[in-house]
Amino acid sequence: MKAVVIGASAGAVQALLTILPALPASFALPVLVVVHVPPDRDNVLVSLLQAKCRLTVKEAEDKEPLVGGTVFFAPSDYHLLVETDGTLAISTDEPVNYSRPSIDVLFESAADAFGEALVGVVLTGANHDGAAGLRAVTQAGGTAIVEDPNFAHSRAMPLAALEASPEAAIMTIDAIASYLSSLGTTR
Repeated sequence: MKAVVIGASAGAVQALLTILPALPASFALPVLVVVHVPPDRDNVLVSLLQAKCRLTVKEAEDKEPLVGGTVFFAPSDYHLLVETDGTLAISTDEPVNYSRPSIDVLFESAADAFGEALVGVVLTGANHDGAAGLRAVTQAGGTAIVEDPNFAHSRAMPLAALEASPEAAIMTIDAIASYLSSLGTTR
């Protein structure tokens, strides 16, 4: 594996507070996260999670190289994309699924960059953003994981993702944290 992408909306804080602090300090992959944050608000998740995680947690910057053991959050009101050269890009292109940042935009660009070496995770949310992106991950040969809709704070996003990618693994938040922790843990 080369990278993990995570998308979440309504209920994201609790889900991410379970998953990201569970990752060991030796976790070797970059983790890219899109959470729907209103455009007029700062993303307070970065400082909240930095205090609780063993990995570096930061807001992504344009043209920044991807670094293992780092969690990159999309800035408020910007799409986050992965370039094929392994750098990040942020964009003010039109919202997708009424969202900027858009989960689909991140997942689709990461699928192009990493193909089968990508893990895509769709968590709780109240819309269908992430469904097309997760489909792109599976079509590129990557691993698709969806939070179990029966336990999600908001079921709409996991259900839409499963409809688009029925082959995705369905896991609880704790199982997702455990699975991700088991991935490459040497830098």
